[in-house]
Amino acid sequence: MKWKTPPRIKIYEALGCIADNRIEINGNEGKIFSSSLGKFYSIKYDGKDSIMCNDNGSYWGNYLGYPQIAFLMLKDKIKYNSKFIDALKGIKWKDINTKFKNDYEKTEHYVLETVKERGFNVNELMEEVDNIFEQIKKLKMVFLGEKTKPPSGY
Repeated sequence: MKWKTPPRIKIYEALGCIADNRIEINGNEGKIFSSSLGKFYSIKYDGKDSIMCNDNGSYWGNYLGYPQIAFLMLKDKIKYNSKFIDALKGIKWKDINTKFKNDYEKTEHYVLETVKERGFNVNELMEEVDNIFEQIKKLKMVFLGEKTKPPSGY
């Protein structure tokens, strides 16, 4: 089964995950800690076009979640400009998504305001996210094995 295209906000979350060094990679497997650091997600990748993760987006939404996107970025399957990661450092995604009841448009607006306050160029960041989004759409990644439920907790 092919993964669906994720909401754009998941690209911002992936960049933030990289900025916060919340990802551990061991070959074609990974461990990604949530922004609260209260839980982690597991990733398996075949090195080509199949990947699996037990994050909420992957499990419930059937789309590539931010852990998979971050993993694929660090494996050079998705190209990104590292100058944008510091703009998204330290953002508590779970808190923001909860605050806005998973309304990703509101979350993106809030995050972009934060980025602007930090002195980063919002338009350049949005262009980079567009570029990454187009790469993701072309990937045609498929499920690697069976889905497993996400970890519970904060």
